[in-house]
Amino acid sequence: MRVLIVEDDPELAGLLRDGLRAQRIDPTLASTFAEGRDRAHAGSFDVIILDVRLPGGTGFDLCGELRGGGNATPVLMLTALDGVDDRVRGLEVGADDYLTKPFAFRELVARLKALARRRLPCLRRDIGLPTSKSIWGPARCSAAAGRSPSARRSSPCWSCSCCIGAASSTAPPLPRMCGTTTMTRLPTCSRCWWGRLRRKIDDGFEPKLITTLRGAGYRFGS
Repeated sequence: MRVLIVEDDPELAGLLRDGLRAQRIDPTLASTFAEGRDRAHAGSFDVIILDVRLPGGTGFDLCGELRGGGNATPVLMLTALDGVDDRVRGLEVGADDYLTKPFAFRELVARLKALARRRLPCLRRDIGLPTSKSIWGPARCSAAAGRSPSARRSSPCWSCSCCIGAASSTAPPLPRMCGTTTMTRLPTCSRCWWGRLRRKIDDGFEPKLITTLRGAGYRFGS
């Protein structure tokens, strides 16, 4: 799980970073309104932790700007502002959760994992991933990619996914589906792609969604 922390207090930001790393969560820090906006747009995060009082603007404004720009990453507001009006404002501008300081670190981690879990079904629908157990094959990759064969060949991500899905198929179709990917590169390609996916959706979560099937490929599903 990748988390963007937008917090201007360097001591608190450092404690959050170190604590999340101990939980096998990958944190990225930003200390100002502008830096938080840029990192949120440039990176792919599972959750954003957002302080309200930031140099250059407020967390409320930043959350509203992200939502207005189409960024649907779950946002957890983490702030000392504990009034009802503040909490309502945060939720109304697009925050998904609101936690006040001081806070219990265990509760923060639990809330982050809950927000990330809620996002998984949305990601599956957006890119056509199966929600039940299945073995990925060429047809499933084609449907999930939603592109022409030439577009899939030019996309490293979908090229790798096609390689992986065809792991239990016969060897001849693989080079054609994967463009320039050769059989000698296939095992490394597969491991890298699934390794990245595992870090994205399995690290820090139970039950695991990805299972290795020796000699066949991979199973995706709970």
